[in-house]
Amino acid sequence: MKPPISVIICAHNPRRSYIDKVLTALMSQTLPFEQWELLLIDNASEQKLSTKLDLSWHSNARHIQETQLGLTHARLRGIREAQGEILVFVDDDNVLELDYLEITLQISKSYPMVGSWGGQIKAVFEEEPPEWAKPYLPYLAIREFNQDQWSNFSYMNESTPCGAGLCVRKAVAEKYAELIHSDPKRAGLGRKGKVLTSCEDSDLALVACDIGLGMGQFKALKLTHLIPSSRLQEEYLIKLTESMVFSKVILDSLRGKYPQKPSWGTQIKQYYKRSRKSAMERRFHDAVQRGYGLALKTLSSG
Repeated sequence: MKPPISVIICAHNPRRSYIDKVLTALMSQTLPFEQWELLLIDNASEQKLSTKLDLSWHSNARHIQETQLGLTHARLRGIREAQGEILVFVDDDNVLELDYLEITLQISKSYPMVGSWGGQIKAVFEEEPPEWAKPYLPYLAIREFNQDQWSNFSYMNESTPCGAGLCVRKAVAEKYAELIHSDPKRAGLGRKGKVLTSCEDSDLALVACDIGLGMGQFKALKLTHLIPSSRLQEEYLIKLTESMVFSKVILDSLRGKYPQKPSWGTQIKQYYKRSRKSAMERRFHDAVQRGYGLALKTLSSG
């Protein structure tokens, strides 16, 4: 019999200490092994992960090589290979709570109207974040909340799950794959090595609404996001801010929400607001503007 859940880890040159913790948490899941499979998608790592990481502890685990670089390509490969009706996407720095898969299966049965969902994401930092960085930490996929939320409205951001620990029904995942094949622009979203484009996870989650289902976030689902000190550097966070703004505008356009070039009045107001910010705040403000401007240029060029 096919297992009801497929856990898909997409990894590109993962930090060994992090991926070991990810696998240890999976090894200790309360859901029996026979109810889930494990697919480790090696996305063009410099050294094959199959030579470094032992999956023999799971009777239904596979190493899968995806040579086309990019998180979207890795996820598509996982979708093609998965046997389960529920797909759980786990990043190579996501440590699931030990009951994550058991609760996921419960949610899939209790909420048949929900097609994509996620949970709480707590950060564990390699170093304590500096004070100046705290306003920008939400960009690092940190999400904590006190009550469950779900909706079938695609504009309800409160119910849109993050990519970390993202759970989707197979029908949602397969429809997402169809959309990418029919519109290759979607494949441009998602990380590619050191390129920080994103929003492919939001696109995938939103497909649930496209096919008449809903999205949700459930407080009982919990994971830990391991965050290295390199992601708390100003240079990285500015680059991340620019890339996420760019990706969000591209995603909105793919979903029928076309961006407009700011009017002169808006630009004057933005310039005035910028002049009142600190030097660091101006650098982040400029990153937002660059991301938005680059997205407009990209869209206008076809």
